[in-house]
Amino acid sequence: MLRLILVLLACGLSPAVFADVGTLQAISVTTNPDGSQEYSVTLQVLAIMTALSFIPAMVIMMTSFTRIIVVLAILRQAIGLQQSPSNQVLIGIALFLTFFIMAPVFNEINQQALQPYLAEEKTSLEAVELAIVPIKEFMLHQTRLRDLDTFASIAGVEEVDNLMDLPITVIIPAFITSELKTAFQIGFMLFIPFLIIDLVVASVLMAMGMMMLSPMIISLPFKLMMFVLVDGWILVMGTMATSFGLGT
Repeated sequence: MLRLILVLLACGLSPAVFADVGTLQAISVTTNPDGSQEYSVTLQVLAIMTALSFIPAMVIMMTSFTRIIVVLAILRQAIGLQQSPSNQVLIGIALFLTFFIMAPVFNEINQQALQPYLAEEKTSLEAVELAIVPIKEFMLHQTRLRDLDTFASIAGVEEVDNLMDLPITVIIPAFITSELKTAFQIGFMLFIPFLIIDLVVASVLMAMGMMMLSPMIISLPFKLMMFVLVDGWILVMGTMATSFGLGT
């Protein structure tokens, strides 16, 4: 977890922050003529704390987290459960499934950027540039060309021979848009079986003249039973993993 935080911190900081590697100190000590000492926090600490505030946004928007949490929310709505599983449970599932899916990317960042930087084989600026490459490759692999063209044209970016040459400011919004579209497509496919059960139950109740009875109360046990019988959680988790190219 510490290595992951260091990697995300390295990716989130601007290269200008790493312009002077040797002066990265948390507290500066000044000795007065009378022998007393004064402590002052440098501006670099402020830059680091600012970068830490961007880590949640980076985890959500630059990884597989967005697609997973949207699909899980649609699944809960399709089943008809308003508060179960709770938001904390869904976020926990999405977070650890994100770590599982992003593990190859994090390992590549660790080997190519973090470890050489800790071994003082690479400068901080070089480490940041190397760390961004696997993340850009992951996002480009999941992003539709139409979305890239849209945001590139809005930003006024000229055509490039290699998609890796696109700025990260264009890739991130295109990646988020593609992730939302893919999540809604998966959610639509998950919604159909539960919708069919609701329609069947509503038709049976209407035929029996029980119009005052809510179809949701009757259909909920059947939807839960069907989801358990088909081992729905394994299917959903497996679909999420394979949708990012794992296991292929």
